[in-house]
Amino acid sequence: DFSMIWKRPGLEGTRGNLYTYFLEFVKQKQPKAFIAENVKGLLSANKYQAIQRIISDFESISPGYLVKPKLYKFADYGVPQFRERVILVGIRMDTGFNFIHPQPEYGLGRKYPYKTAGEALKNVEKVPDNNEHQKIQPRTIEILKRIKAGGNFRDIPKDSPYYVKGMISHVYRRIHPDKPAATIIAGGGGGTWGYHYPEPRSLTNRERARLQTFPDDFIFAGSFTEIRRQIGNAVPPDGIVSIVESLIPLFKDDYQKIDLYSLSKHLQGMSIKDRLKFAELESDEQPIQLSLL
Repeated sequence: DFSMIWKRPGLEGTRGNLYTYFLEFVKQKQPKAFIAENVKGLLSANKYQAIQRIISDFESISPGYLVKPKLYKFADYGVPQFRERVILVGIRMDTGFNFIHPQPEYGLGRKYPYKTAGEALKNVEKVPDNNEHQKIQPRTIEILKRIKAGGNFRDIPKDSPYYVKGMISHVYRRIHPDKPAATIIAGGGGGTWGYHYPEPRSLTNRERARLQTFPDDFIFAGSFTEIRRQIGNAVPPDGIVSIVESLIPLFKDDYQKIDLYSLSKHLQGMSIKDRLKFAELESDEQPIQLSLL
């Protein structure tokens, strides 16, 4: 209920409070750390009140958690897809572990170039599982033939008999082999399947899974539509690796403790925009004073 593609009601929608189930899980288990993910629209939902409330609810769990939000652009973390998601990392305050969101390593001027859709889909036709081609209408084929690599419905002239109206950029969006793909979404109606290039067809579920960085031996179960939804709703595994690696010292007890209670008070006085900036400064290794225990 926080999507930016479709108009959603945020916390007041039927799915807006689903996070409370995870909240209850954290209450019961009291893990040293937790990771939560949601769409970019969470940042502005309900006039910025939704994410403030969600963070507050998690930080109120006894014995206390410090939550650090960050907007992740997963292409910057090795995913062949321009996918933006909000990640919340919560640390139990009695651990004294100062989690810092990892720096991006992919993209222009960084350690590695972006991973492209073409690289991700190399030899995918050899994978037997979840790789069925959908039947495609002749008109759709003609529409796709008129759309360039990385383009969408806007490439078709308005005076063309194949012109279509679209409200979002995903409509008849084709991959560009030399760039990361657009966001892989759970839906597919109205021309939002995600489309191949150079072949004039929709992507198979295995191709979608490749763009989400699932390994080929991960077999999805369900109908074509159910599998498409599973893939589109998933967190890309490669995108979360660096976050998990940043948490390893916590579980090995290999870190210098700080006073998270003081840091928590400092962060709670910030707006969500300032908390996001704080996360960026930490990731960039800017000097931030933290009192050591």
